Amino acid sequence: MSDVASGEVTVVDNKERHQYEAHLDGALAGVLTYTVRDGVAVLPHTGVQPRYEGRGIGGRLAKAALDDARAQDLKVAPWCPFIAAYIEKNPEYADLVVAD
Repeated sequence: MSDVASGEVTVVDNKERHQYEAHLDGALAGVLTYTVRDGVAVLPHTGVQPRYEGRGIGGRLAKAALDDARAQDLKVAPWCPFIAAYIEKNPEYADLVVAD
């Protein structure tokens, strides 16, 4: 994804904190929190620091979490409205959503 205006975005899974972290130019720019229970990754919150908003960082976090869920054969519960909207805009992830 090249929608970040400047600098290099790196997304890492901080397993100890149960969150994906987006770093831009060495600074923490955003996080996506998660828990995994019974084969389901619950995604309750995505947040981007105000000064980094509008640079595609939330999308990078969402993509990383959803790609990892698929790789680990997990379903997802997109409690976060941003993640739910991301899945709607990117229907290739719709099969990951756990049935209600």
